[in-house]
Amino acid sequence: MAATLAKGTTVIENAAKEPEIVDLAECLRKMGAQIEGEGTSRIEIQGVDRLHGATHPVVTDRIELGTYMLAPAIAGGEVELLGGRRNLLETFCNKLEEADISVTETADGLLVRNNAARVKAVDVKTEIFPGFPTDLQAQMMALLCTAEGTSVLEETIFENRFMHAPELMRMGASIEVSGGMAKVVGVDQLKGAPVMATDLRASVSMILAGLAAEGETVLSRVYHLDRGYEKVVSKFNGIGAKIERVSS
Repeated sequence: MAATLAKGTTVIENAAKEPEIVDLAECLRKMGAQIEGEGTSRIEIQGVDRLHGATHPVVTDRIELGTYMLAPAIAGGEVELLGGRRNLLETFCNKLEEADISVTETADGLLVRNNAARVKAVDVKTEIFPGFPTDLQAQMMALLCTAEGTSVLEETIFENRFMHAPELMRMGASIEVSGGMAKVVGVDQLKGAPVMATDLRASVSMILAGLAAEGETVLSRVYHLDRGYEKVVSKFNGIGAKIERVSS
């Protein structure tokens, strides 16, 4: 963004390749910027004197998309995600299908359906785009807590990204963490419990686990949620969840 109005040519090496970067470049180009290489590790920007107004539809938040895709996967049923695109989450969709969750492209988005009483265990390794997103690892772990068999999750992007594991264990999950690896042995049923949100993605993973759990789950420190999810309670309740946000 800064380089679009800088004098001369700016080259960004080792650039992020995520769809959000491509979408930003497309928007800036509509506004008169000269950008090449978005979606690759090398982006070149030729500065211009000024930008002008434009109209641009913002790309779907793929992490929010993936989170809501996991709701029917963990609680049963089917949900259509309006505006969802498979190419935003290809690796994630492949893992859901490996776990026996169907993902179908529709005219309006993606239809996600749970095909089995119990999903299958799968191994997950987080990677840079287009690999499995680290920001969906906690939510995926919640699903695998009730899967049939043993799953191994490997976190390669962020350290200390398994802080949600002890909270899931409060709900009866069987998880063993060693460094950047977590082994999850699926259990028949999670149990509702008081749990704590340790970060943004961990907080929503607790909500997903609570949807699958027997009884009531009380989640504290939910202020993390608001950084990444808009109207999360009403959206979940709109597809059949029973969630209430209460004051402390």
